[in-house]
Amino acid sequence: MMGHLTHTMRLCLTAVVCGAAVITSILLLGYIGHEVSEAYADAYVPEDVGALPTVDAAIVLGTSPYGTRGQRNRTLSRRLQAAYELWSHGKARTLIVSGNRIDDGYDEPARMRDGLAVLGVPPEFIYRDPLGTRTWESMIRARDVYGLKQVIVVSERDHLARALFIGRHLGLDAWGYAAAGFTYSGMQGNITGNLSVLRAYYDIVFDRGPRQGEKVRVGVDPPN
Repeated sequence: MMGHLTHTMRLCLTAVVCGAAVITSILLLGYIGHEVSEAYADAYVPEDVGALPTVDAAIVLGTSPYGTRGQRNRTLSRRLQAAYELWSHGKARTLIVSGNRIDDGYDEPARMRDGLAVLGVPPEFIYRDPLGTRTWESMIRARDVYGLKQVIVVSERDHLARALFIGRHLGLDAWGYAAAGFTYSGMQGNITGNLSVLRAYYDIVFDRGPRQGEKVRVGVDPPN
């Protein structure tokens, strides 16, 4: 009986050690991937808006309009402010607000368009992409649905690293304009960001199929 218990305990200990090793390896790979993408993006996120190219459209990456306690999400507000700055400086002729739309009650692109209109961007310069459920989808749809070859992406600096890494591996001449603040903060946020980078690597290798759907000619077709 004692021998059986000892054997079972050894098996459990081995399983725990192996599990911990796997988790540690994943976290380490995520950290390395994050550092690589950060270094990769440095050349394409100038601090001076004047150093950016002039593009037909900038992609404004979406996020929830509300914070954890139902308050207005300052992260989204800062992204919209950065997008307005980009547009007002003439660096983006139009803006594509790319986010998740579940129904009329939760519609990130609609909220983003309304917020930009308040800042002074006329709606006729704003396209809504309701299928930008992830950074990957926003970037690949910019290429396949909106037909863009060169684009400026708007988000926080730590998020831009992943977006530009994805965009450039999809063949886009992708640049970034950083909003104030951070997408990921604290230990949990950093882990989430690092794991998202690993997902981006996976997508780049295994999910390169073009996105289907009605094509939109930016600057020719009227905004939705």
